[in-house]
Amino acid sequence: MRKSTRPTISDVAKAAKTGKTSISRYLNGEKHLLSDALLARIEHAIAELDYRPSLMARGLKHGKTRLIGLIIADITNPYSVNVLSGIEAACREKGFTPLVCNTNNEVDQELHYLDLLRSYQVEGIVVNAVGMREEGLNRLQQSALPMVLIDRKIPDFACDVVGLDNTQAATTATEHLIEQGFEAILFLSEPLGMVNTRRERLSAFRTTLARYAGVVAENVEISLHESEQLDNALRQFHTRHRGMRKAVISANGALTLQIARSLKRIGLHWGSDIGLLGFDELEWAELAGVGITTLKQPTWQIGFAAVEQVVRRINGADEAVREQVFSGELIVRGSTAR
Repeated sequence: MRKSTRPTISDVAKAAKTGKTSISRYLNGEKHLLSDALLARIEHAIAELDYRPSLMARGLKHGKTRLIGLIIADITNPYSVNVLSGIEAACREKGFTPLVCNTNNEVDQELHYLDLLRSYQVEGIVVNAVGMREEGLNRLQQSALPMVLIDRKIPDFACDVVGLDNTQAATTATEHLIEQGFEAILFLSEPLGMVNTRRERLSAFRTTLARYAGVVAENVEISLHESEQLDNALRQFHTRHRGMRKAVISANGALTLQIARSLKRIGLHWGSDIGLLGFDELEWAELAGVGITTLKQPTWQIGFAAVEQVVRRINGADEAVREQVFSGELIVRGSTAR
């Protein structure tokens, strides 16, 4: 059996008994230049052949693909999923199609996808960066593509950024624990590296507790899947401050899940044995034990705003580089109750 081929514009022109120029005019919305009889023949030919024009080819011809590239650090993270929802809504509203690339927090993949998106001639890029090296930065600067960063900044790279007001959010979270009478607080994060969000949250935590001389402030960096190391850190913190009211702040939602698992393994209960507050609102947070207090990020709004900004750049906006930050919302549950 011969494999069917996709109909071309030439096939449509032949079926409609006209030239390719007339078909192009029809497809480009210049129907007023065609007679009613010719319009009817073209429409019948398109329907008969089930012709679908190549949007990519048309976009390349006119210099506008209506594509926005998305480079996401970790698509499995609930934060990323919610941000993508806002991105997709904004793309739909603005008439763009998103091309999503998941780097799985690997810098080499980030570089690969940058090249790939450029080959597809996307009109702009939204990046949730891992930590680009000089090679990646050079490629971006050479491409001159409109770009907006979500959440994570790239050191020494001037670019629009949209994300959470980390200082305000971490200050709010820390002050809540102090108001609830906690005397020793442990800030847990993944390795800081050059990730500005982790650094800013830790800095605000330390700055806030520096105003309260009687409260013990500690912080530990642990890779997400180092379960034994996490168990030891929590167990030692709990033992070291026996007799004191203790709490843990988790720097992101993925880590909060691992902390909850760790506390269960070592036999501690959030709310009664130890306080627990996590960045990022999680669907299961209100259902876990007495509930887990969270610092909710307006993730949908962040994703939507990032696309709005990159579209402004695509359309020629040349204002100074801007950082747009959103306030977080503290959702109090039993894990931090008195």
